[in-house]
Amino acid sequence: MAAVRPGQRTRAGGCAGVKRARRPAAAAPAARPLATLAKSRVEAQLRAAVAAGDGLAGAHCIHELWMRGEFAANIEAALAALWQNAAASIPEWLPMRYVDWLPRLYEVALSFSARRPGRCNVYLVLLDFADRNRGPYGIYVGMSRYAPAQRFDQHKAGIHAAGSVLRRGIELLAGPTLHLQHLARSEALRIEAQLAEALRDAGLLVEGGH
Repeated sequence: MAAVRPGQRTRAGGCAGVKRARRPAAAAPAARPLATLAKSRVEAQLRAAVAAGDGLAGAHCIHELWMRGEFAANIEAALAALWQNAAASIPEWLPMRYVDWLPRLYEVALSFSARRPGRCNVYLVLLDFADRNRGPYGIYVGMSRYAPAQRFDQHKAGIHAAGSVLRRGIELLAGPTLHLQHLARSEALRIEAQLAEALRDAGLLVEGGH
């Protein structure tokens, strides 16, 4: 296994050697606070955030450009620069790597909502399908009474693990399901199954959703 560099996010979405602050719900990426800004202003704010080491502001800039269909190379370069300069303050919902269908993932996930609160959470894991013709990535849909990051760690440790996550799980994709946390079990089970089916219908390579 390759060594983890200081400040590099681990597979579970954490950061080696860096404790990242959890961000309030008001900072959720689905809010898209920069949606009304011109691209030039978003790019200017991104440069300023990188220079200032402001991971949250930079994450929102990258997310906004990503949702607008920015070129993969530009997103990847922005991610690398932000991790280099602001690792400690990057929110958990910002993915580590470029995935072309992330906007579609948000669109589908945000079409679901729950009616009753409880103790269960719906979560998504990015899967490595580089060896498949439909790769390079797929998505695992799950639900658990554990926090998503904790459940991801369990999968990777082989604890009640889904084989696809154990073998292929890369990172937790927390952003699209931030609104699907703390649900009644029946609601979480329903959404887990329906979300998996909806993502398959959207053309994604999906595992889980049982």
